[in-house]
Amino acid sequence: MVARVYHRGMALTLGLVMGTLDSLAPLHLAASWDNVGLIIEPAPEIDREIGRVLVTIDLSEDVLDEALQTRSELVVAYHPPIFQPLKRLTRANADARVVLRAIANGIAVYSPHTALDAVAGGVNDWLLEAFGDSVRDPRAIEPAPHDSATELTRPVGAGRLAKLDPPIAIDAAAASVKRHLGLDHVRLAMAANHANGAPVRSVAVCPGAGGSLFAGLGSVDLLLTGELRHHDIRARNAAGTSVILGDHTNTERGYLPCFAARLYQELGGAVEVIQSARDRDPLRVI
Repeated sequence: MVARVYHRGMALTLGLVMGTLDSLAPLHLAASWDNVGLIIEPAPEIDREIGRVLVTIDLSEDVLDEALQTRSELVVAYHPPIFQPLKRLTRANADARVVLRAIANGIAVYSPHTALDAVAGGVNDWLLEAFGDSVRDPRAIEPAPHDSATELTRPVGAGRLAKLDPPIAIDAAAASVKRHLGLDHVRLAMAANHANGAPVRSVAVCPGAGGSLFAGLGSVDLLLTGELRHHDIRARNAAGTSVILGDHTNTERGYLPCFAARLYQELGGAVEVIQSARDRDPLRVI
């Protein structure tokens, strides 16, 4: 993959860049279990200047090498590189090595994760765009508290649920998802009613892993997410719901160009924004 680069202007302080990131994905929208915001804060802290930002889904060691090579002062990693507690920082652990090297090289790390999912125009809405002009009346599966005029008029919160009008055939739905995600293959668990020609009239989406979010969801024709447990898929099929799985990060990574462009625009072109060329899904179809 060739990195998308939005060219450098001047520089802004880390505090100002963080304020812009919070305006794009307000941290109060994140799930209670998540770890969002500034994850790594090397000296000289908030007043340090940021001239180049690297955006990625996962901050692997390979992506950190890329941050060093591009001289990025800030990495915005969709998935927080510190999620489970780290009991010790030693080089025997890959996550700890990333943290230690980022600090040693003065690289700040920020994660928006589920805040970026939940916000209007975020990852949830992008994923729902897989169904094109058929989407009607989208709403959040778990709505966030409404605290602004924007949130009153557009869905905000975890996941999206929508009607499809006109309804579409299950094969057409799968083909549309593949095009939107840029994939040659997805996994489809087709309910018997859809195999027999019943159209898809409603859809629920969740980037990443939708199991816990979908658990309380009532009747819906189609679920689209990255991964779901085998027994949950079987139960949904038995209830007349088909399931499309794209694998975890494939349902997230396609949003990165949108996010990078929005970040560059909101920063007024004062900071160079680079989409990682080394970030990729660890799974391959062979």
